[in-house]
Amino acid sequence: MSLSDSFLYAGKRVLVVGGASGMGAATAELVKDAGADVVVMDVAESKLDGATFIKLNLAEKDSIDAALAELGDGKLDALFSCAGVADGTPGIERINFVGHRYLIDRLVEKGALGQGSAIGAISSAAGLGWEPNLESLRPLLEISDYDEGAKWLVDSGKADYFNTKQALCAYVATQAYPLMKKGIRINAICPGPTDTPLAQANKEMWLGFGADYREEVGIEASTPLEQAYPLVFLCSAAAGAISGITLVSDGGYFAAGRTDAYPPAADIAKFLLGLLS
Repeated sequence: MSLSDSFLYAGKRVLVVGGASGMGAATAELVKDAGADVVVMDVAESKLDGATFIKLNLAEKDSIDAALAELGDGKLDALFSCAGVADGTPGIERINFVGHRYLIDRLVEKGALGQGSAIGAISSAAGLGWEPNLESLRPLLEISDYDEGAKWLVDSGKADYFNTKQALCAYVATQAYPLMKKGIRINAICPGPTDTPLAQANKEMWLGFGADYREEVGIEASTPLEQAYPLVFLCSAAAGAISGITLVSDGGYFAAGRTDAYPPAADIAKFLLGLLS
């Protein structure tokens, strides 16, 4: 395999969940341009020319089962789990975590994800610092049933954006070993503020976060494409040695805060990284 081929997706079949808008849409377009046969699943219809679209609502187990039936048999080389919603959205615990896990489990079970395939998920900067919370999340990570997992999050008071993103990061780390035994890699990115429709709907909080840092260093909030690049890399052959990581793609904000290089970011960065109580 040549150097360029290792970064490309020629001849590969790829599923992008949440691929109709934002970072998911950028991911779908990028892998299509890289040569992939792309299937997009989303509650909203995809506008990507040449891609197969399948309706999916992660908040409904029956919708996931129907989407998988429509997907049919055949191997997937990569799954991108990109769907996510903000606090206040009904079913956030299903959309941000439980539905993704259920869909992954079914794809592995039916053999669609197997030797040589990869999973890439979009978490969030909110998922950073999951390590100190791992023990409190273990009961959820050990639940395989869709409805029971959703109930646990609701009953535990964790059916929110922060906790579902923490759960996703913990899931990626804990699944690296069992999935690698099946030849499947799994990674995630933890984006900083990114100019997506979801962020625009929560503009003051989401795009305001870290604005002082970005002004200081002379950068803007990320574009969806800038976040799609590392995600697509993580599922490419070029990243074959990488699994179980949550890659922080935030322009250096948290590193600057954690090391006190940029003191205004120190407390929030250290808190989210679990270094402050």
